[in-house]
Amino acid sequence: MLRWSAEALLNAGADEIAVVVAGDRLGELDGALSGLRRWRGVAGGDVRGASVLAGLEVLTGDDQHIVLVHDAARPFLGTAHVKTLIDAMENGAAAAAPALPVADSLKRRSAINVTTESRDNLFRVQTPQAFRLGALRAAYETGGVQATDDLALVELSGGRIELTAGDPMLMKLTYPEDFVMAETLAGGARQVRLGQGVDAHRWGPGDGVWLCGVRIAHDQSLIGHSDADAGLHALTDAILGAIGDGDIGQHFPPSDPQWRGAASARFLAHAAGRVAERGGRIVNVDVTLVCERPKVSPHREAMRARLAEILKITPDRISVKATTTEGMGFTGRGEGLAAMALATVELPA
Repeated sequence: MLRWSAEALLNAGADEIAVVVAGDRLGELDGALSGLRRWRGVAGGDVRGASVLAGLEVLTGDDQHIVLVHDAARPFLGTAHVKTLIDAMENGAAAAAPALPVADSLKRRSAINVTTESRDNLFRVQTPQAFRLGALRAAYETGGVQATDDLALVELSGGRIELTAGDPMLMKLTYPEDFVMAETLAGGARQVRLGQGVDAHRWGPGDGVWLCGVRIAHDQSLIGHSDADAGLHALTDAILGAIGDGDIGQHFPPSDPQWRGAASARFLAHAAGRVAERGGRIVNVDVTLVCERPKVSPHREAMRARLAEILKITPDRISVKATTTEGMGFTGRGEGLAAMALATVELPA
């Protein structure tokens, strides 16, 4: 597990790695990390914060270097996770960490009863967590080592924290059953499936259009029972198709008035949830919009970010493209807009 994380960090471009372990286990590191370079072993402290500070003190970068603090009990770290965090730091955040919205109902048990807590705006924070090296050292030296989470020290100093898209694959192995699941993910039989989706809508009166979850000002709108987001409809069908789970009309019948004007993001999130329910994951998605207008390229990155938010995957696994038909057909004549999508999904065999 330790080696997987070290390899992932080195592959992502880490200049050096401080591997913090219990003092009596330093001798095991040479065997575990044999053949890897740019790492050094460090004896940890009595509490987590002391261990983090011990690692920070041996790093040789300057104060502005970005440092990632990662728990090797989350072995499925990838280059994309690291890149997303570095991008967040370069955009001015004082700290950044991947986080997943709390999806389960929350209950608080007291001596008398069990009550329900709101899960609105609650997130499960994962690692790695990113900081500026000098700022994190200073935060530990002034805030003490009792913090159970490095972000808590940044909160105390008032620094801006950015939560990036979390990933279920960054699960922390804590209980015996977690290791069973990890072994299945690491070496269990998996199958890769491909799904395809196509959708089209007619242009009508309006002042804007929804495409891939982003509203674009326009002199027309697409006509549909929901918000007529052809990109999201095609992608929803692609994901459902990959797992053999019908189509969007089956799950959200246009004859049902509750879906009139509905945000298509709900449909896409539902499809992603169906994948998760089967123990699968979305590997990547690719959407192509076919239209003469509006111009898609100025909104492409916003669309990718929105799809990443809905699907809870990193933006590097998302492609959004646009093309025209050179004036041919219903899209060329400006009668409507079409979308095509592909989705790759991995499921247990």
